[in-house]
Order: sequence, then C-alpha cells, then structure tokens
Amino acid sequence: MAPPNDSLNSILVVSQSESLEQYFDLSNGNLSVQGFPLLSEVPSNVNLNPFYSICQPSDDVPLPLLHRVSALSHKGGFLGFNKEEPSHRLINSLGRFSGRDFLSIFRFKTWWSTMWVGNSGSNVQLETQWVLFDVPEIKSYVIIIPIVDGSFRSALQSGTDGHVVICAESGSTKVKASNFDAIAYIHASDNPYNLMKEAFSAIRVHLDTFRLLEEKTVPNLVDKFGWCTWDSFYLTVEPVGIWHGINEFAEAGVSPRFLIVDDGWQSINFDDDQDPNEDAKNLVLCGSQMTARLHRLDECKKFKNYKGGCMLGPNAPSFDPKRPKMLIGKAVELEHAEKARDKAIQSGVTDLSKFERKIQKLNQELSELLGGEESSASNNGCGRSPCGAESYGLKAFTSDLRTKFKGLDDIYVWHALCGAWSGVKPGATHLDAKITPCIVSPGLDGTMNDLAVDKVVEGGMGLVHPDHANLLYDSMHSYLSGVGITGVKVDVIHTLEYVSEEYGGRVELAKAYYKGLSDSLVKNFNGSGLISSMQQCNDFFFLGTKQISMGRAGDDFWFQDPSGDPMGVYWLQGVHMIHCSYNSMWMGQMIVPDWDMFQSDHLCAKYHAGSRAICGGPVYLSDYVGSHDFDLIKKLVHPDGTIPKCQNFALPTRDCLFKNPLFDNKTALKIWNLNKYGGVIGGFNCQGAGWDPKEHRIKGYPDCYKPIFCSVHVSDIEWDQNIEAAYLGKAEEYLVYLNQADELRLVTPKSAAIQITLQPSSFELFTFVPVQKLSDSIKFAPIGLTNMFNSGGTVQELEYKSEGEFSAKMKVKGGGNFLAYSSGCPKKCYLNGAEVAFEWSEGKLNLSLPWVEEAAGISELGFLF
Repeated sequence: MAPPNDSLNSILVVSQSESLEQYFDLSNGNLSVQGFPLLSEVPSNVNLNPFYSICQPSDDVPLPLLHRVSALSHKGGFLGFNKEEPSHRLINSLGRFSGRDFLSIFRFKTWWSTMWVGNSGSNVQLETQWVLFDVPEIKSYVIIIPIVDGSFRSALQSGTDGHVVICAESGSTKVKASNFDAIAYIHASDNPYNLMKEAFSAIRVHLDTFRLLEEKTVPNLVDKFGWCTWDSFYLTVEPVGIWHGINEFAEAGVSPRFLIVDDGWQSINFDDDQDPNEDAKNLVLCGSQMTARLHRLDECKKFKNYKGGCMLGPNAPSFDPKRPKMLIGKAVELEHAEKARDKAIQSGVTDLSKFERKIQKLNQELSELLGGEESSASNNGCGRSPCGAESYGLKAFTSDLRTKFKGLDDIYVWHALCGAWSGVKPGATHLDAKITPCIVSPGLDGTMNDLAVDKVVEGGMGLVHPDHANLLYDSMHSYLSGVGITGVKVDVIHTLEYVSEEYGGRVELAKAYYKGLSDSLVKNFNGSGLISSMQQCNDFFFLGTKQISMGRAGDDFWFQDPSGDPMGVYWLQGVHMIHCSYNSMWMGQMIVPDWDMFQSDHLCAKYHAGSRAICGGPVYLSDYVGSHDFDLIKKLVHPDGTIPKCQNFALPTRDCLFKNPLFDNKTALKIWNLNKYGGVIGGFNCQGAGWDPKEHRIKGYPDCYKPIFCSVHVSDIEWDQNIEAAYLGKAEEYLVYLNQADELRLVTPKSAAIQITLQPSSFELFTFVPVQKLSDSIKFAPIGLTNMFNSGGTVQELEYKSEGEFSAKMKVKGGGNFLAYSSGCPKKCYLNGAEVAFEWSEGKLNLSLPWVEEAAGISELGFLF
C-alpha cells in the first residue's frame, strides 16, 4: 500500500533539507549553474523554482523512484514565466547564450524529430524538444526540457541576438493562460547519460502522466526477428502474398517470430465514393489513401474473402513476386505524371491535354494490373465461395498462419491513431465522428514540406469525439484480438494537435485519446502489444506513454529519395541512423527505441544490418517477396527467429554529442551498447546529408560523402550505465574484435585509440571483452560467434575457475564459428559434454558450433588448461 500523499511530500522536503546547495541560481538577469553563467539577459518575467517547491508527487509513484528523484532534486528546477495578457500561444525568451556547444532534438516534420548542434541561441531550431549544454567549466552538462504545464505544452526555438525562446501553446484559442510556474525543467549532471535518466525521472514524478521504461512491460517481440509488409507491398498487401513471404523466410531457415501487416488491410473509402459501403479501389502508393476514412472497423474485402485452409492444402494458390513491383512501378509512373501536370499548372500552362491523356493511360494500365475490383486472393482460388460454410477472413488467415508457422508468436496490424489516416467516416459506424478542420501550429512552419500533412489538412479529420476514445479503441482492438491479432502498430499519432480547437486544446484532447488507447492496450493486448509511430513530439512522450513501451526512434527507412536525388539511396541511410541514435537518448527513457525495418537486398543493407545488430531493439525486414539476402540476414538472426540482442539501447558516444556526424566532413557516428559479458561500439560513416535550416529540409551534401577517420577507445563504452556490467569497465586488459576487418587486438585502458578509415556508407563493429587472467601464464577472453554481427551477444553465460584445474566455461547461442583469445593452448575442449577438436594458433582459439534445435541453439563449452 502506497503511503499517503503528505508522506510523499515529506520525502521531498526531508531530502531537500539534507541535500547539497541548489545547482542553479537566477539573479540579476543571469541563470548560472554552480556559479558559472549559462544564460544571460534573462527577462525579469522569467522565474526559477526549486523542484520541491513545485512538485506534488502522487501516491502511485514507486517509492524507489521517488527516493532517487528526491536525492537529486537539488540538481534541478523549473523555469516559468508570466505575461500581462493571457493567450493561447505565448512566446518568451529564457535568456541569451553564445559560444557554448549544445546538442538538441527538434521536429523536422510533424511526426519526426532529429538532432541539431550549435553554439548560440540563434542556432536553435523551431520545435526543439530539448537542449543539452556542454559546461566544461564544471565538467558537467545541463539540459533544458520544455514540458507540459496545465493545458499547455511547450517547445524551444531561436529568438534574436542569441536568445533562446520558449513557446507555450494550448492548441485552442479558447484555452488561454498568462502564468506558468513549470513550463520547462532544467537539470545538471557530470554524466550526460545519467543526466537524461535523472531529468526525465524528475519530470515523470512531477507530471505523473507517463511512466519510465523501467516501470513497464515491453512487447514480446523486442528480442526477435520479424517481417513487415509495408515496403514489400505498400497498399496492395493481401493474404496470399503475405503467406508466400513468410514461407520464404521459413524455408531459408530464418523464421520470423512476428509479422506486422501494415497499412492496406483496413476498410476505408473516400467521402465522394459512389457506394459508401464499398472499399476504396486501386490503392497502391502511400499518399493515395491519406484522405480516406474508416467506414467499417473490420478488415477490407481482400482479407475478408480469405478462405480458411486454402493455403494449407496441396493446391494452395501461387503468388507472382513480380506483381507488387509491377504495381508499385506503374503507380510511381502515374505519380510522376501527376506531378508533371501540377508543375505545368504552376508554370502557367493552359493546355493540359497531353498530361491528362498520359495520366488516363497510366490509370487504365494500373487498373488492369490490379485486376479490376477483385484482389489477387479472389482470382487465385483463395476467395469466398457461395456456400458460406467455411471460415473466412482475418481470423481464418491468422489461424492458418499459426498452423503452418509454429514459431510465429505475434501478428500485429497497422492503424492510425484516429482510425485511418483521415479518421472515421461520420455516420458509417456506431462511433460519434465529425469532420474536423485541421489547423497546423505556427511552430511547424519551419518543418519540411510533407505530403502526409498536406493530405490530412486537405480533407480534415474524421475525429471521434474524445468522450468516445475508449469506445473507438476497444471496438477496434477487441475485434482484432478476437481474430488472432496480438498487437498494433499505431501510426500518424501527431494529427491530434491539428484538431484540438474545439476540444479543450491539444493537452486535454491527447489525455483523452491516450487514456482510451492505454486502457484498450491493457484489456486487449496484454498491456504491451503496441508499437507507436509518427509520434516523436513531447506531447506524446509526456502524455501518452503511461502504458506504451515501444516506439519508432527515427523517420521511415527510405530505400530511395522521394525527392528524386539519385544519391539519396545512399545518404538517406546515414540520416536514418542519426535520427535513431540521438533520439534514443530521450525516447529510451520512456520506450524501447525501434530502429525500423529495412530491406536485406538494398544497396546499403549491410550498413543498416550493422546498426540493427547493436541497436538493442527488434530486427525486422520489409523485403519484397523473392528478394532477400539470406546470408546477410543470418548474420543478424538465429534459426529460431531470436536475435543476439544487446542489453541496453544504443546511444552516441560522448565525443559525438556536440559534433555533426552528417556534414562536418570529419566526424564518424559512434554508438555504444553493452552485452552481458562485454561491450560493443559501432562506427558508421554517415557523412553526406542533413538538415538545411534555410531550406527547411533534409538534403544531400555531396562534398561530405567521402572517407573519414574513426577513432575508437574502450573508454567510449559507458560501462556504468548498467549496474550489472559496471565491473566490466574495470578490467586491466581487453580483447577487441573488428567484425568487418576480422581482426583481433589486445588493448588496455591506457592504450592509444584504434584508428581506422571508414568509406562512405560503411561501418565497423568493435566488440570489447575483458581479458581474464586464469593463471600466471594463461589469459582468456571469448568473443562469441564471428559469423554474427553482434558476436558478443551470443555469449549467454560465462564462468571462470582459477584454482586447481584452470578452466573457462560458457554457454553460447547460435551455430557457426566460435572465436576466443587464449594466450596458451587449452589441454582439452568440451562441447555439450563431449571432448572435441579445436584450432589454436598464436592466441586465436576457433571452434565450429552446431545449431542444436533441441537445446534451443545453446551450446555448452568448456576449456581446460
């Protein structure tokens, strides 16, 4: 039973009275940290409030968390300001800074955030979610995080003459305020990774509208391999194609443990469709569906017509793997023709007949390829028969999938937060939906042009009344759960901020929707079966993650540049890694960062695979049917569909925090993570693209797309970020394995950094393992399986014996080449209890391990010296 609230408040007060002096001071227009200036010219209407004077912790805050936050409360505080006139949108300077390096995260689209660095308030971008300052004067770091105060949310942006400005907005002209006591949180620490934990823990205790990742259960799929249908099919997804796709993986020996049926399965149509009860036709590419709305809550016709058992028999329908590519190719042709027409209109061309003829011709060709109104499932013998006695639809399909593919643990489906991209069609369902105009905040004026925004604004949102948010999600999810779906990918999340005018503002609307979503998640999907997407804004994290525990860490995997830059196929991949790694610094406090799918036959597939191997989240692909690189996949995935996952989520190393690994011509992205018995660093050459603050878009910087140096040291790994791994950082010597170079090196903490050259769009993985001294003459360290990208993640258990008969015993998961360092040749080697031969030469110890299905792929190894 939790203590009463007054006891919780006393914890803060007692902790404060026993703590050190407050870190921050605001006086005479200067905000200082431990006596050193951080911001100058702070306006007189800005106030600094101690943490304990504002925070009123609720009784559902876990006591260990409360004690932890209380003990550090002197290191943080709240910033507020007051205005004479109330407004729904208020902008106020927090002060000025220049000549001080900072790292920030800002929204470059409504849905997506990325990193930005600078050294002046003038460099801060619109919709900045937080700013991390380097304060070398005290060997520390300071973070300012705009938060939620009452019905207002906030973000940072640049002012004039080096000022950094905070913008507080309600999202409704009817919701106004003039005074804020806690519109931003400020915190200091001597460790940037501790800083993020401490700051977001403090905000969690204060707001009590979200929970930290450590408090929640994560989805089952976090340490597994999966397949998503999006890039494989786009909107042409259908059951037979999905079946053949999964079967290809299974036959190749890498069975997916989860499936995500992305956009394309829902019952949607357009407002002007002739038959309001029929599904929209001929949808292929993303964009064509964005003004459509749900007219039913169950699956569309092509899934509803699936006949149970049709894929299990000897005469199962075939699938042409060329078909999705042909459809997508033709749809791209049509899209380009429409863009050419629109460009001609903008140029003043009046005779559009040749454009219209081409568009009409392409539309006809696309319709013929699609086969008219019937899906391929209906045409190939897997459609509904007249008798109606058999089982049909999504329930039959999921049942057949599980019958055939025994290891398929989870089947997720996609839906938008508001139902479909443009919500729910008024009058079509039992839900109280209304077409609501979309109003884009001025704070998003500096973001990229975005087709999704244009489309949603064009048609307005079919918004279910917030009082019925629970009914919306429970209606969808209870049906899905009943037909064998175990989770959902919820996308297009930040449309809510566009439609909050009539509903108490964006904070209140978000609370209603996220409560409904969370309640349904608990009821229908075991409390954790959800991946959040297009959600990278502080509204979501501070209001929507009380239950949600996983979400996308970056923009989509783009296999080519949608703007047409042919080099985008390369440079967009590095941009993706920057998004994911830097966003993980804050998102990882609340959710498991999901680095998204990729395609194994992409030109940069290996580059992506290297990052996914150590990202700390699930690995999933979106390969076309018939287009796979199974040799590459098997470096990521075990035969049982599990992955050698790292212990934490990957983060940028300290020496990358205030650098620009995208277009400064010199910095490699380095990310670190921990395995159970070692650490790993990934070095990636991401140079060649990035944000242009003048053009407000991400673009190529071709002059930067060239080889760069990468310097790696064992101290780059933050061993103390995992209590159980802290002892690994105290070793006197380490074995380092360079995965791509296939090299072993011995280093000490005093050794010079390892220097390598990284070619454009290339990488290296450095596995560090402490060397154990077994005797005066024997030193040992296991790398793991070198045929896996994350070699160190394959070592499951490790035990040394340094008395009597010296030995090293371990359990290793996976099949392939096991590599260890042994300064002397072992006398004997045992594999699963039997003595076996091994290779040893000049310290390198090699052994081939089988995959033993009965033992879940785990081999027991023992070396005697």
